Amino acid sequence: MAQADAGANPPANLPALPLKPSERLVSLDAYRGFIMLAMASGGLGIAQASKNLGGAWPGLVAQLGHVPWEGCAAWDLIQPAFMFMVGVAVPYSYARRRERGEPWGRMLRHAAARAAILAALGVFLASAWSKQTNFIFTNVLAQIGLGYVFVFLAWGRGARMQAAAVAAILVGTWCIFYFYPAPEAGPGFDRAACGLPEDWPLLSGLAAHWNKNANVAARFDLWFLNLFPGEKPFAPRPGDGGYATLNFLPSIATMILGLMAGELLRSARSRRRKLLLLAVAGAALMALGLAAGWTVCPIVKRIWTPSWVLYSGAWVVWMLAAFYAATDAAGLRRWALPLAVVGMNSIVMYMMAQLMKEWTWNMLGIHLGPLFAPLGLDPAYLPIVKSASVLLIFWLICVWLHRQRIFVRI
Repeated sequence: MAQADAGANPPANLPALPLKPSERLVSLDAYRGFIMLAMASGGLGIAQASKNLGGAWPGLVAQLGHVPWEGCAAWDLIQPAFMFMVGVAVPYSYARRRERGEPWGRMLRHAAARAAILAALGVFLASAWSKQTNFIFTNVLAQIGLGYVFVFLAWGRGARMQAAAVAAILVGTWCIFYFYPAPEAGPGFDRAACGLPEDWPLLSGLAAHWNKNANVAARFDLWFLNLFPGEKPFAPRPGDGGYATLNFLPSIATMILGLMAGELLRSARSRRRKLLLLAVAGAALMALGLAAGWTVCPIVKRIWTPSWVLYSGAWVVWMLAAFYAATDAAGLRRWALPLAVVGMNSIVMYMMAQLMKEWTWNMLGIHLGPLFAPLGLDPAYLPIVKSASVLLIFWLICVWLHRQRIFVRI
């Protein structure tokens, strides 16, 4: 193995050399592709179609959107799955670099560069429709960028140390919130100062430390984000999501869970043993997440509470296990190709979904709109047609890139 650069501090026991290229983890590509297609679909316009139809399919619509604050819907699992898979990919990515003889210090510099690019892309996307740069760091790419180097430093440190790091992060972030004074959730609570409507349900008791826009992470952003130039001073506003820059701290725990899963899948254990361990890990995370949600802090995705890390961690681990069982473990990989072509160019799909949706639909309306008229389609279903058409075009672009062997990576 190549010697580390001077001053570097590589793990004492780096993980095993990478698998052969033919043994690529297809389940990870398929999982990533599935999540990216779900994100890009925007719920396939079902919520708007339901509204047009007078409130049809309420149960489905509830799962295709984000909960306002406490709790979880299926759509809330997209971001933790995305971040979890970043961790899963780390042992595969850097083991290949190590096999090529890259020193550990050079890999650390690469991780730092990747982190900076991701954070910059997050700011770029937050500014896409603004007159000037919006220094906002709650976008998923920015969040990954802020925590990525810490995940790299956990690579190869062993499952016990990684689990200890996850525990330390969760306990530490809980303490940061708990020891910040929580305002009384009574008649004197100034909802307007927090950008909350008068009928917003406030959490009370211990959970009050995690109230929307009245917590330590929101207070940090009032200071931190106002250090940057902007069109107007940053402040909570009605309708904002309550997301916070400091979410990147507990998000590191989500990515380290992915790192642990990736190192498990690269290990010499049997496929059956790997699946069993993933299933058990998911069950343990679910039990811990629910217990934490009932006792020490609410399950809130928008500020990535410790209970959310554990609860969402269970679902994303189980999803990985399902894809692994249906592809790599079963030796059935061809069915996953329609998903894998997206997963292997996930950054392209993400950027298209963020920047090109409306433009693509407008072009379809201009050039193909007359073709839809004779179909006699009820206009109420137009949002579904729009979302499905745009998603198909984005998928075809990924198919073309795959056939040309073009893969955009950072």
